[in-house]
Amino acid sequence: MDRLLSIRIFGFIANWSPFLLVFVIAVAIAYFLLTMKWYDEFEGGRKLTPLEIFMSLSVFIMFYITFGSPIDILSHILFTFHMIQMALGLLMIPPMLYFAIPDYLWRYLAKQPVLRQLHKVCQKPLVVLIVFCAAFSIYHIPVVMDALKMSQSLHVLALAVLFITATMCFWPVLNKIDPPEKHMGGLFKMLYIFGIGGLLLPACGLIIFAETPMFKTYTENAAWLKAMELCVPAGVLDALKGQNMISGPEYFSTMTPLSDQRTGGIIMKILQEVFFSVILGYIFYNWWKSESGDQEEITRKNLEQVLKQQELDRQFR
Repeated sequence: MDRLLSIRIFGFIANWSPFLLVFVIAVAIAYFLLTMKWYDEFEGGRKLTPLEIFMSLSVFIMFYITFGSPIDILSHILFTFHMIQMALGLLMIPPMLYFAIPDYLWRYLAKQPVLRQLHKVCQKPLVVLIVFCAAFSIYHIPVVMDALKMSQSLHVLALAVLFITATMCFWPVLNKIDPPEKHMGGLFKMLYIFGIGGLLLPACGLIIFAETPMFKTYTENAAWLKAMELCVPAGVLDALKGQNMISGPEYFSTMTPLSDQRTGGIIMKILQEVFFSVILGYIFYNWWKSESGDQEEITRKNLEQVLKQQELDRQFR
């Protein structure tokens, strides 16, 4: 733990990303003004429910923790934290958006020119499932990931693509605006979630069971220092290198690169199972509730028919 706390040598900006914090706060203020004050500008607009307020705040907080807190700089130092960041940013936050953003705002967004096309794609479960899992797997091909982590613009673009495709991937099971005939049944929704885990398994399996470290940006000092430029101000990093204070990730951890890699893969799978268990529980509950509601409705209609028939029988006696 003491070694991990050594990231303080990189300074406040590198550890806490104040510019991202200001951006997140600004977006949060705009969002709550939109949904709590100007909601009547939208068709079917209403104030956020207490659950939506809680989930919205949680999304903003978790987004900053994932991409702006020390987790971000640690994700460039140790592969373990990279996979924690991936799990939180791609498997936890996107599903939360469906509980945070009200239905009328989703409808408004789905009608916008570019988003209208993405909405049509989201209505094809197999397509969005394959697109997200393929994007995740391609990102974690060693040569691809090493190249992306050495370019600020490409890395931000790649994370944005992953986040968008992850959000689209959960649309078929969590959205509340598509008509009933376009929704999968409860069983198929559960199988769909298992499908996400199944398609992510090969990438995680290769990472966990590899015999040697796969990523240069976590093993080779020159590549690691180059990747660190994405999150550490140039002046700070140059000063530390000039003083020979750091040369590689071994300064911050006693784990070997291979142990770090395997730990990251295992943590990713564990967090995935936790997040997906919550989603499966939600889907099963709504499925059971829907089926129970249908049975109650059928019973009610049958009872009404029986009472009507009895009334007719009494009239003609």
